[in-house]
Amino acid sequence: MSQSLTKLYVHIIFHTKYSQPLIRKQDKEKLYAYIGSVLNTNKSTPIKINGIENHIHIFCLLSKNIALSKLVEEIKRHSSRWIKTIDPHYKNFAWQGGYGAFSVCPSKFDAVKKYIENQEEHHKKKDARKEYIQFLEKHQIEFDENYLWTD
Repeated sequence: MSQSLTKLYVHIIFHTKYSQPLIRKQDKEKLYAYIGSVLNTNKSTPIKINGIENHIHIFCLLSKNIALSKLVEEIKRHSSRWIKTIDPHYKNFAWQGGYGAFSVCPSKFDAVKKYIENQEEHHKKKDARKEYIQFLEKHQIEFDENYLWTD
């Protein structure tokens, strides 16, 4: 086979540093659009980006030409630099050091997209930390809760 062919759907979640509620509602759409441009620059396709004041969900089609860890690094680096330029409110803005990423089966495409679209409504009922731990457990990812929220 002379071609490299992939179709890798990925659901990425990461929090603000210390899960601080820093992302203001009036800035969310601009932030998500900016993150979408970072994805496009890295040849990955944004499908849905949403979140609440302390964390973000990114559903995308991962490019065959970039490692997931590098893509997340690029998203965090560029978006944290950018957001600091839009308002003094964000002068100390930072993302947490880690992230969670989960493969998405094509048959779950619509369900994941809808889940991400409804973040504000969803988090009226469920705490973001509990949600994240449930994702880790559902995907059978081993973790130490002592280190999930340290940075």
